[in-house]
Amino acid sequence: MRKHYILLLLLSFVIIGKAQQDPQYNLYQFNQMVINPAYAGARDVLAVVASVRNQWTGFDGAPRTSCLSIHGPIMNKHLGLGLTVVSDKMGPRSMAGVYGNIAYIAQLSSKYKLSFGLNAGYNRFQFDFNKLNLKDNESSSAYFSQTQTYNKLDANGGLYLRSNTFFVGLSVTHLFNPSLFSVKDSSGTSILSYSLKTHQFFTMGKSFKLSDNCIFAPTIMFRQVNGKGNGDLNLNFFIYKKVWLGMFYRGGYGSGFLMQYYVTNKFRVAYSFDTGARDARKLGASHEVMLGFDFSGNTKSKVISPRFL
Repeated sequence: MRKHYILLLLLSFVIIGKAQQDPQYNLYQFNQMVINPAYAGARDVLAVVASVRNQWTGFDGAPRTSCLSIHGPIMNKHLGLGLTVVSDKMGPRSMAGVYGNIAYIAQLSSKYKLSFGLNAGYNRFQFDFNKLNLKDNESSSAYFSQTQTYNKLDANGGLYLRSNTFFVGLSVTHLFNPSLFSVKDSSGTSILSYSLKTHQFFTMGKSFKLSDNCIFAPTIMFRQVNGKGNGDLNLNFFIYKKVWLGMFYRGGYGSGFLMQYYVTNKFRVAYSFDTGARDARKLGASHEVMLGFDFSGNTKSKVISPRFL
């Protein structure tokens, strides 16, 4: 009974359209492809990043997200191309998507570049209503006794301004608000529906050199959907040109910490932990792991620079 209650709660939280539907990432600042298509090519090398996030471990039906992104610059670094594959599961809902990405990169000055990005892709959603303990309804009992599958095209857009020590990004997901399904009763009244709501993301970061061996780099993120939003504040330190250490606070959720370690100039490993402090005993801890590899280019300068792309 507890499992059915939790799954129903999670599904209802998403379906009402007042909550964030897109996956949540703590390590977004180290791979902004996951939230902004204009980031493609921003590392100035061919980059591959894989990440896995287990949210609220031990909580029945809790979110689990896996993502693989590949991107790099072409045409003398005036265009960025990328590919993103994502899998996201929460309660009875599972999603698998693949997106192709293109970004135009304009050199504004010797310090600043501005990117305009767009990606488009294909999503496959599955809803296993057998996992829900719903009250029987004459007009919908047959519908809810089986797994439903929906395929939808989707598109996202964004802007990204950057220098070696500063970035600001703005992105919008689900530009066309694709609708997946709507279940109606015998009178024609909708009793259950699901559509992808447009999400807005704003990110900004600035790095400050405290010493030869320490860079301070605070970042912020603000996300909004259906007129409701929350924000993240990150306080990060880059130490001995080798490791990032940081802590963050997410409004309405709680705090956590993150780290990224450069195993070599080309290979990096990142990890994040949070508890959702306000509901830690109910929800459990969340873990996120990321692996990144740069296949070409002079990555040594990327490590030494206070820039934290």
